[in-house]
Amino acid sequence: MHDIPKLFAPPPPIYSSRREFLTRVGGGFGMIGLAGLLAQGAAHATPQAAWRGPDPSRPLAARGGHHPAKAKNIIWLFINGGPSHVDTWDHKPELIRRDGQELAGFDRNTGFFRDQVGPIMRSPFRFRQHGQCGKYVSDIFPNLARHVDKMAFIHSCWTDSNNHSPALMKINTGFTRMGFPCAGSWVTYGLGSESQDLPAFVVMYDTLGRGLPKGYSQNWGAGFLPSIYQGTALKPQGAPIDNLLRPGDLTDRQQRNQLDLLGRLNQRHARSREAAGSGSAESSDFAARIETFELAYRMQMAAPEAIDINRETVQTKALYGIDEPRCRHFAKQCLIARRLVERGVRCVQIYSGGEENERSWDGHTNIAANHTGFAGETDQPIAALLTDLENRGLLDETLVVWGGEFGRLPLVQRGGTGRDHNPHAFTYWLAGGGVKAGYSHGATDEIGHRAAENRVSVHDLHATILHLIGLDHLRLTYRYQGRDFRLTDVHGEVVREVIA
Repeated sequence: MHDIPKLFAPPPPIYSSRREFLTRVGGGFGMIGLAGLLAQGAAHATPQAAWRGPDPSRPLAARGGHHPAKAKNIIWLFINGGPSHVDTWDHKPELIRRDGQELAGFDRNTGFFRDQVGPIMRSPFRFRQHGQCGKYVSDIFPNLARHVDKMAFIHSCWTDSNNHSPALMKINTGFTRMGFPCAGSWVTYGLGSESQDLPAFVVMYDTLGRGLPKGYSQNWGAGFLPSIYQGTALKPQGAPIDNLLRPGDLTDRQQRNQLDLLGRLNQRHARSREAAGSGSAESSDFAARIETFELAYRMQMAAPEAIDINRETVQTKALYGIDEPRCRHFAKQCLIARRLVERGVRCVQIYSGGEENERSWDGHTNIAANHTGFAGETDQPIAALLTDLENRGLLDETLVVWGGEFGRLPLVQRGGTGRDHNPHAFTYWLAGGGVKAGYSHGATDEIGHRAAENRVSVHDLHATILHLIGLDHLRLTYRYQGRDFRLTDVHGEVVREVIA
């Protein structure tokens, strides 16, 4: 018998017939094709690789974000103490009509002083329309009112706490308790800094002896992130940064030799720890500490020049109000902020107001006197900052943020003419950095008690700020104690309506 050609050989024993063999082979080719199509679809659905974080050996090196950024830098003007939205940017004519009436069904635990709840109180300030957008603005902001066509207002913000410390933690870190990285630390962790000679994140607080905001340096702390990402606070008195100047008996060459020796010893220690199996988090933190020494050395040359406002023209200093006694301190800080972002600093945060009640925007006793005073300190400098950034071509790439930790109630606080805290509603505005100029998003109810339309949580606000600077809040993560943490925790939606 002749040999049967291999082409017509019987099917392998696993097939019952030649027909089953051909059927299964044909189906297999179809599955291969389907797998290829699905793979192409997945590739189009996720065009970018997962974000990997910074290089531990160069933690502040500038790097790209998750998507093209609208802004390169952030200046956050923190209006500490809880500015009253209904006395600043959120015009409520109904307060005039209902002035003196009790608010039926009001929860007395809303504010901080539950036994001092009074009736509805009209704003002591007059509101007028400004700009092409026709925005109503309180008359305590005559200079900022001229810039409303640059701003995107978010009138429907709300938060979780009616107490300063946890509310400050929430708006800065996304959590009402301490120990978590602040927004500025997350930004610099995500993007690094364009300047390798200055801190990536700089903070300036009250210079008039009114103290730090409640929670103190936790407001700009790095939490569990490597310490290189925490904010560098400029001291209000004396040298702005400790040990900024080299000791007189130490030459540059001697200091450089000391740092080189310290670097070699630290690297040797790091290698020994790696060989012993130390965790990556410990290694990252150690590398950040090494980089801190090097950054401090470079800052000795760069920082004095960066914060020296005497290098500015007479016209520029007059624009900010450097010679005006009531706003001189804040004017200097706003001018320094512009100089810092101009030199590549990624994030600057300036606090208006100090620690205790009337020494900040915390107008419990007399809202008219309190807000008139603090607006007088900040109105001209902030307006000048917007003008200066625009004139220098920096506003389009700098996101300016204005707002505090919560709002204030539309009711009077008994015993005075002030207002208690209101976590249910407050206003933020953004300018520059890719926002929709002259736009208002969301709304409170008719008297400004609660955010009523298109409510925006703190997590939503953070997600939007990160998006504008090129970071996806869902992908900006850091693994700590077995969990991937992020600024927005497990919440947050980008408020796309405010993005140009």
